Amino acid sequence: MSESIQQLVLDTLEAHSSIADTRSLVIPGEGHPATSHDAQLAILGALNSLLSREMITYETHEVVSHVLTAEGAQIATEGSHEARVWSVLPLPGQGTPVTPVQLKKEVGDETAKVGQGRAFKNGWIGKDGDGLVKKVAEIKDTTQLELKEVQDTGTLSSGEKILADLRKRKLITQKKGQWFTVKKGSNFSTSIAKPETDLTVDMLTSGSWKTSTYKKYNFDAEGIPTSGGGLHPLLKVREEIRSIFLEMGFAEMPTQSFVESGFWCFDALFVPQQHPARDLQDTFYLSDPSHSLPPEESYYKRVSTVHEKGGYGSSGYRAPWQPEESSKLLLRTHTTASSAHMLYKLAAKCRGEASEEDSDSKEFVHGGAATNKANEKLGSKGAPDDGFRPAKLFSIDRVFRNETMDATHLAEFHQVEGVVADRNLTLADLIGFMRVFYSKMGIEQVRFKPAYNPYTEPSLEIFAFHPMLNKWVEVGNSGMFRPEMLEPMGFPKDVRVHGWGLGLERPTMIRYGINNIRTLVGHKTSIEGVENSPAVMF
Repeated sequence: MSESIQQLVLDTLEAHSSIADTRSLVIPGEGHPATSHDAQLAILGALNSLLSREMITYETHEVVSHVLTAEGAQIATEGSHEARVWSVLPLPGQGTPVTPVQLKKEVGDETAKVGQGRAFKNGWIGKDGDGLVKKVAEIKDTTQLELKEVQDTGTLSSGEKILADLRKRKLITQKKGQWFTVKKGSNFSTSIAKPETDLTVDMLTSGSWKTSTYKKYNFDAEGIPTSGGGLHPLLKVREEIRSIFLEMGFAEMPTQSFVESGFWCFDALFVPQQHPARDLQDTFYLSDPSHSLPPEESYYKRVSTVHEKGGYGSSGYRAPWQPEESSKLLLRTHTTASSAHMLYKLAAKCRGEASEEDSDSKEFVHGGAATNKANEKLGSKGAPDDGFRPAKLFSIDRVFRNETMDATHLAEFHQVEGVVADRNLTLADLIGFMRVFYSKMGIEQVRFKPAYNPYTEPSLEIFAFHPMLNKWVEVGNSGMFRPEMLEPMGFPKDVRVHGWGLGLERPTMIRYGINNIRTLVGHKTSIEGVENSPAVMF
């Protein structure tokens, strides 16, 4: 078909020099001009083939046309619903009137339902007792004629009002079409012999390559997209946040332990053993093995004592200590459990348990100098070093909560956490640091609200203004770790530790315009979407 249309175009150009409107062409095998949308699409394919060989040039003109729906096409072939209802009814006195039940059997439920009303409205049928009969001997099925005209021409000569009525009845739909003006190209010829695209051995052997016509290379054509993997949006945002931490001089904590004991996940953080976060409806507990090995004995004793009886300036929780609760194994509910491990390790030298060459200590503090207050006093040479070194640590890893899954919550998600340990830190330092950290993420409007956390005091919720939502949204939680948590680890009394955390999924959803977390993580994630997602830059 395409070659016959190409030949038609070339022959018409040879005879008339140009084609003003391709809708005037009569496609071979058709008995009418090519006015339909499908006909013009067939012509477009032929024109593009000729254009690639520079045999023609063409201009595109857009036009709004109409096409038949499935119901409209059926009416154009078989007649309208009202005409089909009329056709099965007898004239008065020439047969038994047809009841509504019989009518449905004759023409179908849909045709009987729609056709009766329109036939009555047109005055074609009437009632005779319990049945229906014809009121006229002949009818003109205007709807069928109109739809045939639309099918052939894409429009109606009777005007827009009738077209609007047919659209309302869902018999036709509006469709943008196009037609073309065609002129001769630089390589115009009436021959449609295709140029060669490859130089073959046979052509070289026979010598036909000398007289063959070759298709020009299109050096502007895009190559075939290469197949390959792509980083998930979560990983892209994770890497960007990680770069911000490293730029600010933080060291990354090891967080490979998804399973923790109740001691490190809760007790070491001074979370009471009766806290609701430790209930089964909030935490996933392991059944096999169900309990952990005990931590270092003296540290365990200090933690249990501060919980049960108090200490370090605190009265504690005054509740019985349950070793069974402390040894339960669970999927960690926050990465602060890993932070507790690292802080305990950082305080090792303060407890007199590590040498100055301790490799872990060097890794965490980046070679930071001692900040013993005695060394800061003028003239106090040779004062003893209590072993503390400032540190800035961060982690980005997975945590688990026994939550009901919905558009914004999953049973597992990623937590971004950071801690800063130094002497005499204040709440003002924490707020200032938070402003710098979030500004590097592109969040300039930040404000803070007092909050409660068992292991930080004071505690702050962090809110940022979301310009797309035009409201303030919570973006993190922060605070200063309590002495009941730090001093049992062995830190000096003047050491303060800032801690804060935020989810990784929420900034990723905001950055990529995702409103349902289940399309970001899980079986509903689009592989194509992952491959095509842009890089993220705060």
